[in-house]
Amino acid sequence: MTQRPALLITPRHLGPLSAFLESSYDVYRLWEGPPTEAAPDIRVVITAGEYPLGHELLEKLPNLSLVACFTAGFEGIDLDWCRANNIPVTHAPNVNHEDVADHAMGLIIGSRRNIVSGDRLMRKGEWTPELRLLTPSLRHQKLGIVGLGAIGQAVARRAEAFGMEVSWWGPRSKDVKWPRTESLMELASTCDILVVACRADDSNRHLVGADVIKALGPHGLLVNVSRGQLVDESALIEALKSGQLGAAALDVFEVEPTPAEQWAGVPNLVITPHTGGATSEAVQGMLMLLLQNLSAHFAGEALITPV
Repeated sequence: MTQRPALLITPRHLGPLSAFLESSYDVYRLWEGPPTEAAPDIRVVITAGEYPLGHELLEKLPNLSLVACFTAGFEGIDLDWCRANNIPVTHAPNVNHEDVADHAMGLIIGSRRNIVSGDRLMRKGEWTPELRLLTPSLRHQKLGIVGLGAIGQAVARRAEAFGMEVSWWGPRSKDVKWPRTESLMELASTCDILVVACRADDSNRHLVGADVIKALGPHGLLVNVSRGQLVDESALIEALKSGQLGAAALDVFEVEPTPAEQWAGVPNLVITPHTGGATSEAVQGMLMLLLQNLSAHFAGEALITPV
C-alpha cells in the first residue's frame, strides 16, 4: 500500500480533476491503461453518472472503499453491487439544476422561435425580403414536464414566467401547484412542448418511445435535458423525417459523443453537446462536493452527499 490514498478516475473528460487531487492523493487515469499493479492501492473510483461503471472493474480493486460520482446523476453505477459489497457512493445533487433548466428554456426558444434555423439561413445568404419566419408565441403554450425533481421544477418556474401552462407526469405524486396527469401518454397528447427531466435507470430506458412521440404530434416539440437513453432515438429520427413529430431539441444522447452522421439531414432539430449543466459555477460546486466527500471519507466522518 502507498502512503497516500490512491484514486482512479474512469472517464477521460474528468481528467482535469487530476490537478485538484494530486496534492493529496495518488491519481490514476483509466484511459491511460488498466492500473493492474496499482489495483491494491486504489481506495476510491471517481466517475460521472452518464458513464457505465459495472462491477467488472470494481471487483479488481480489493481495497476499494468509495465510489465518488462527480455529477448529480449516478445511473451508470452498479448500485446493487456497491450495496452488496458495502461500498458507499456519493454524488453532487442540487448543484446545476438551475443551469440545466436555463438550457432547457434556451432549447425551447431556439427551436420554437426558429432562432437556430434562422441563423443557419442567414449565414447561407438565403434571407430575402419576401421571407417571413412566422413562429408560435410561447405564451399560452402547454408545457409538459416528465419528472418534477429539481430540474423539472426549475423548468416549470421559468415556463410560468413566459406565460406557459405547465403540467407534469411522474410515477409518484408530489405536493406542488402544477397539475399531474394520470399517465405519460396523457401528458404527451395534451401538451405542445414535452420536456424530459426525469432520472434515468434500467427500468425507464426508452420511456419516450414511438407511441409517446406520436402522441406529441406534428406540431409538438420534444426537449431532452436528462439522459439520452430515456428517448428512443431511432423512433425520434423517423418521426422527425416523416413529420409525425414537429421538432426536437436535445442536449443528451444514447451514445456520447453522438455520431454526427446519425443526425445528418434530420429536419427541425436543435442539438447541443451535453452542456446543459456545464457552467463554471456548477463545475466548481461539483468539485467542492467531491473534495469534501473525499476528505470526510478518509477522516472516517459522515459523507456529505451519499446516494
